[in-house]
Amino acid sequence: MQYKTSRRTFVKGLVATGLAGGLGLWRSPVWALTSPGQPTVLTGTEFDLVIGETPVNITGKPRTAMTINGTIPGPLLRWREGDTVTLRVANRLSEDTSIHWHGIILPANMDGVPGLSFHGIAPDGMYEYRFQVNQNGTYWYHSHSGFQEQAGVYGPLVIDPKAPEPFDYDRDYVVMLTDWTDESSEAVMAKLKKQSDYYNFNQRTLGDFIDDVRHDGLSATLADRTMWAQMKMSPTDLADISGYTYTYLMNGQAPNGNWTGVFRPGEKLRLRFINGSAMSYFDVRIPGLKMTVVAADGLHVNPVSVDEFRIAVAETYDVIVEPEDEQAYTIFAQSMDRTGFARGTLAVREGLSAPVPETDPRPELSMQDMGMDHGSMAGMDHGAVQPTAEKDHSQMDHDSMNHGDMDHSQSSTMDHGADATNGAMGAMQQHPASEEGNPLVDMQTMMPTHKLDDPGLGLRDNGRRTLTYADLRSTFPDPDGREPSRTIELHLTGHMERFSWSFDGVEFSDAEPLRLTYGERVRITLVNDTMMTHPIHLHGMWSDLEDENGHFMVRKHTIDMPPGSRRSYRVTADALGRWAYHCHLLFHMEMGMFREVRVDERT
Repeated sequence: MQYKTSRRTFVKGLVATGLAGGLGLWRSPVWALTSPGQPTVLTGTEFDLVIGETPVNITGKPRTAMTINGTIPGPLLRWREGDTVTLRVANRLSEDTSIHWHGIILPANMDGVPGLSFHGIAPDGMYEYRFQVNQNGTYWYHSHSGFQEQAGVYGPLVIDPKAPEPFDYDRDYVVMLTDWTDESSEAVMAKLKKQSDYYNFNQRTLGDFIDDVRHDGLSATLADRTMWAQMKMSPTDLADISGYTYTYLMNGQAPNGNWTGVFRPGEKLRLRFINGSAMSYFDVRIPGLKMTVVAADGLHVNPVSVDEFRIAVAETYDVIVEPEDEQAYTIFAQSMDRTGFARGTLAVREGLSAPVPETDPRPELSMQDMGMDHGSMAGMDHGAVQPTAEKDHSQMDHDSMNHGDMDHSQSSTMDHGADATNGAMGAMQQHPASEEGNPLVDMQTMMPTHKLDDPGLGLRDNGRRTLTYADLRSTFPDPDGREPSRTIELHLTGHMERFSWSFDGVEFSDAEPLRLTYGERVRITLVNDTMMTHPIHLHGMWSDLEDENGHFMVRKHTIDMPPGSRRSYRVTADALGRWAYHCHLLFHMEMGMFREVRVDERT
């Protein structure tokens, strides 16, 4: 039977299985300490993890989750930089499983992606991961098998550094944000394939039309509605899956669970935010407290003080906060589409709470958000924007499309600074031939920009200081320093009605690997041709994000790509083997926005 829960702000039940999360006082031996109510921390160099099924009750209805060691999230793993860790993962499910160590640089056969780096872990089987830990910071781990991540197979990961960090603090908490549905993932996918906006209950109404006419005039409003109708899209379609079925969790607890991090007035708290959700972006703030961002995706950045930040799926941000009195503070993480939120509390003792803010107004996409404007749209062939099925996609000559060597606009020899400027000046974007006449591509962005200083849809001019990518600067220079020898341009593509997702209009099942040569430095330029936001994750190697002029900004493992954006980053191919490269929205990855990156020895 399929279940459907009503949209909620507060839910009836809590996870019955506990949490791995906080880390008590930061004093030696910090890595062995826990905080009240968060006991599941595993430390040392030897770890035993069991993936199985556990009864839970999150919404007031009993369900069965897939869990690691019986909890959602799985236990916090605490490693130390320089140690060699051994992790024995046993499978008690009736299907194959896996664990991927997100953001961890390790040998390909330890990466945990079935079909690429190993065969997966069979039922009643066990796989031993063993590798040296050569980094520090905040990361996470999750299944890379089917929809198991959505069902509960994920957990936080913290690596303590060898050297002192460039900031101090007194307490250390993990704040892991996730999404839960009482429906099976297969049922959710079936609904999205039949009706991609099934979970969007924020469609525009006649009242919205009247308001827009009053604000923009009848002619502009009709033109706007006509363009959206021609593209068969909705400007309110910000998230594929909403609070209609999702309950948003903080450290495994629903909003009325009120996860609490305890402090003493005057202490500095390090909050390690992890977005371990399957499909949900969160906008995070703590009313009454400034947050100083000190790390992004596990690596130190120059401190920046903000009121709020958007965290994409799979990203991590470390912040320092300094509560000075005994009042309680709400940690508020609203979903990007404003259909719900996760919530917790910082307080001097358990049982306290603070007012929970109302969610912000529902934002809407504009043509400008998608890299278009009325002028460019008016002259466009909408048949090109919405390709028909004239071309049999199954007969496409994929052998002729070596995307590893593709040069969409002479990118391997062009001046990258000039390319970056063109986007800001509004130059028309070129597109790969594989997108043309392609039934898997329903739109193309015309004038993408980098949007590095844009806080994002729903966060602009809201009166709060919001983090942007332009604020992020690594505390170290470009670790490689070489200019890339070539540029690979990839377009993020999809078809909303078919709920099909791809790179360059080619789904993973039909795509050739991206081939890199060991030791080379390449530039990857991504262009988002869709109306959705995509977090793009490359396994096994770091992604060195550039600014509009091609200068190194910040090293990350996940690059967020808003609609209508064009962003570039450098990659050093320093890890031999077969690696996954994909959108980290789970249902997008499963529906085709996935590539293999193959790093080969020099010949």
